[in-house]
Amino acid sequence: MSGFSADWLSLREPWDHAARNAAARSLDAAALASGLRAPGGPLGVLDLACGTGANLRDLSVRLGGEQRWTLIDHDPALLEALPLKLQHWAHTHGHQCQIDPSGRSGTLRSTEGGWQVHWQARRLDLVTELDRLPWEGVQLLTASALIDLVSDTWLQRLVEACRTHGAAVWMALSVDGRDRWAPSDPADAAVQAAFQAHQHRNKGFGPALGPQAPAVLEQRLASVGYRVNTAHSDWQLDGPTAAPLRQALIDGISIAACEQQPDQATTFRAWAARRQSQVEGLSLQVGHREVVGCM
Repeated sequence: MSGFSADWLSLREPWDHAARNAAARSLDAAALASGLRAPGGPLGVLDLACGTGANLRDLSVRLGGEQRWTLIDHDPALLEALPLKLQHWAHTHGHQCQIDPSGRSGTLRSTEGGWQVHWQARRLDLVTELDRLPWEGVQLLTASALIDLVSDTWLQRLVEACRTHGAAVWMALSVDGRDRWAPSDPADAAVQAAFQAHQHRNKGFGPALGPQAPAVLEQRLASVGYRVNTAHSDWQLDGPTAAPLRQALIDGISIAACEQQPDQATTFRAWAARRQSQVEGLSLQVGHREVVGCM
């Protein structure tokens, strides 16, 4: 549930992709890229908390054309896994992939010629080294499943940096609290309240915004002159193929709720036991938002 383990990132990626497909109907990534790209030059993209490159794998195809991505993460294990994940994805989808010997850069190309990406990965700690982000040549700042972990103060610093450097913003898959279980359970509301309170705990960036993050980002961007567009990118976790992710979510939500309200631990563990016994037949919507801002 932390969002930082390679196993968790792999488990969620297909559902992230499906959710972003739904959002793509109202967010025209190719038009955004066309408006940002300098004539004859590549689109420069800075991807924060890149993990194993899932945001690149999803968004680069939508942006199209020539792109240069700089991928930032603090976790050396994720950065080490990134090249092989990109290579596997490229081969699975029939794309061309070249990894430099260093393992920290490479090239991806569509076999149809619709896009190509030159990428490099860098290790930076976004908590302590936000001022060291490499902004040169960047027209688009992006991240996936990040801003609900950060504080309002940290987010304001990032928005100000984007404005200073003239970069557009695309923040993907930020939770917004619109979670729905079917069938319902009498303890759903209590569990959800405790879980959302836990989401506001300090994740290293200060008190986390949690489900309020998309709305706060909209406000912060608009206040410095950005035009903002948003779309729902909800997980729709139905059917047997989603059962492993539902199981992981039940466990993670229960653990967080118990940490937040230890006096209710018996109630929350009983809820988790009921939900796990139903997991094959459950339906779950997890609300997310895409927030896109342009100057």
